[in-house]
Amino acid sequence: MPYGYPEFPGGHQGYQGYQGYQGYQGQGLPGYGWPAMPMTPANGMGVAALVLGIIAAAGFCLWPLAIVLGILAIIFGAIGRGRARRGEATNSGQALAGIICGVAGIVLAVALLVVLIVTPDDAFEEGGASGDGGYSTSVAVSL
Repeated sequence: MPYGYPEFPGGHQGYQGYQGYQGYQGQGLPGYGWPAMPMTPANGMGVAALVLGIIAAAGFCLWPLAIVLGILAIIFGAIGRGRARRGEATNSGQALAGIICGVAGIVLAVALLVVLIVTPDDAFEEGGASGDGGYSTSVAVSL
């Protein structure tokens, strides 16, 4: 017996390792164990649609940006609604709100654009179209 290792019954030397529970050795049951983790919902498109729609509706004064953001909100909202319909996402309402806010932002931006195009240029100049704009340009102070 080299180096003082004890001898086990059956002639084996040293640590033999854990043999496992002998009654179930080699009888692994398929289908048991840890269950698979459920997939997290893909809510990114609905959230993006809502954020872009709110920015488009609130910032309609920057009408070129509002139109672009509104179109993106409608596209992302439609994709998000499709994902929610297939069960891949859980925020169908957010996607719908993004579509609604995106449409509102586009409508407000186009209305502002029409007002800016239709309004005559001299209405914004000093004096207006009639010369004084209906207001006196001098201040009268009486003592």
